[in-house]
Amino acid sequence: MTSLTQGQKNLHTIDADTLTATPLPALRYVVDQLIPQGLHILAGAPKVGKSWLALWLCLQVAEGKPVWEFPTTQSTVLYLCLEDSYTRIQRRLFQLTEDAPATLHLANLSERIGSGLEDQIRQFLREHTDTALVVIDTLQKVRGASVDSSAYASDYRDLSALKQLADEQRVAVLLIHHLRKTADEDPLNMISGTTGISGATDSSFVLKGQRGSRSATLYCTGRDIEYRELPLWFSGETHTWELTEQAEEEQEPVDPKLVSLSEFLKALSIFDGTATQLSELWERQKGEQITPSVLAKRMVRYAGELESEGIHFTTSRTREVRHIHIQCDGSDGSDGKNRTGA
Repeated sequence: MTSLTQGQKNLHTIDADTLTATPLPALRYVVDQLIPQGLHILAGAPKVGKSWLALWLCLQVAEGKPVWEFPTTQSTVLYLCLEDSYTRIQRRLFQLTEDAPATLHLANLSERIGSGLEDQIRQFLREHTDTALVVIDTLQKVRGASVDSSAYASDYRDLSALKQLADEQRVAVLLIHHLRKTADEDPLNMISGTTGISGATDSSFVLKGQRGSRSATLYCTGRDIEYRELPLWFSGETHTWELTEQAEEEQEPVDPKLVSLSEFLKALSIFDGTATQLSELWERQKGEQITPSVLAKRMVRYAGELESEGIHFTTSRTREVRHIHIQCDGSDGSDGKNRTGA
C-alpha cells in the first residue's frame, strides 16, 4: 500500500461491479435528441441570427412547445441576454409571440465566471427548482481577464467551471459564442478559441450561413446526441428559424433483452423482494436461467427506457441483503401482489 504524504487525500473509487449494479438518474433531455443536461455551445458569425435562435429556443422550452420536430421538456428558463437592452429584448419578444410566458426569466447584467456568476445561477436555481435550461448570450461577456499564459488552459478553466455547475444542478447550460473568420471545411473547427472549448463542452452547435442570406445550416454534434445537419430558413414574417427539411431519423433496432425485461416487469406489476427472488420468478415465467446479479444489472442498464414505459424501481440495502422495489404505472401499491419476504 502506498503511503500518503501529509495533507494528501485518498482517491475515492467505485469498482465496476458496484457501478453497473447501482441505479443512477437517467440523462434528462431539455430538447429531445438535441439538448440534454450538460454544457453546450452555439456558435455563429456576427449578425447571422444566433440571438434570435436562442430567444426562440427559450420560449419553446418555457412553453413546452417543440423545437422544430423535437419535443421539449417544459420548464423554467433563465436567459442572460448580456449584449442587449431590455428594450431590444421586449421588441423581439413581441415579434416572436403575443403571450410571453412568466416561466422565461431574463437578465441583462451578471457577474463573470469565477467572480460570482456561478453563485448567481445557483441562487436562481434554488428559487426556481423546475429550471432545466440556462442560456448565456454571450460567452465572452461572462469571461474575465485571463490569468493563464496558455489560451487553452484559460478556455478549459472557464468552461469547466460552467460544466461543473451544469452537471451538479442537472440542467442544460447553452453558451452563445462566435466563429473565427478563418474558413474551415469542418464548420465545427471554426468555433472561436482553442480546442479547450470543445473539450469542456458536451455538445457543439454551429449556425453557418452566408451574410445577407436567410438560409443556414445548423451543425450539431455531441457526446450524447447524434451528428446532424439541419437546413434552416429565417422567416422575416415570424422572425424564427424554420426547418426546411425533415430531419432524417435512423430507426435503431429494439434490443430484445429490453423487450423481454419490460414484458416481465409489467406482468409482475408490483414486486418487493431480493434479486434472488426476482430471478427465480424470471426462471419460472421465462423458462430460462439468469443469475440475480445479471438480472439486477440489466435493470440498471435499461433504467431510462423502463422509466419511460412507466416501470419504476428503486433499491435498498440491509446488512444481509439488497432489496428491489418495483411498481408499474397503473398498479395498486396496496394490494400486496408479488411481495415476498427477505
